[in-house]
Amino acid sequence: MATTKTLDDLFLDTLKDIYYAEKQILKTLPKMARAAQSEEGKAGFLQHRDETQGQIERLEQVFELLGKAARGKTCEAIQGIIAEGEEIIDDFKDSPALDAGLISSAQAVEHYEIARYGTLIEWAKQLGLTDAVPLLQQNLQEEEATDKKLTHLAKASANAKGPKKA
Repeated sequence: MATTKTLDDLFLDTLKDIYYAEKQILKTLPKMARAAQSEEGKAGFLQHRDETQGQIERLEQVFELLGKAARGKTCEAIQGIIAEGEEIIDDFKDSPALDAGLISSAQAVEHYEIARYGTLIEWAKQLGLTDAVPLLQQNLQEEEATDKKLTHLAKASANAKGPKKA
């Protein structure tokens, strides 16, 4: 007889999802940095790679708090977002609109992560996982700050460089 799944199970499942997502993002950020045309964009992607490593380490601490092995679970959503980003790199290579496309892809990733971390924080509170909350909140704050930086970068230069058709 199947056991009823609980919020604890859902928390762990979602934690595995974001862990997988962060590991995939870590692999993708250097590709985005190489593809970016602006120096500011390249530097931003590399800086976020370093932040992502820290986020993975904090997620590993949450797994440890739960007494579980840090293991990811394939996340179809992040795979799709990353595939779209790779498509932009291929389709807009050498285009003045490339950086705008890269920023757009990166923001899709950030918004996914923001949604996941917000949910995990609320569930951790409900489950009494008080030691996990600050770890997850730090990840969320970094993701929100990165999203703001991407918006600034897009407004400051990248969007304007993607000329419109006459």
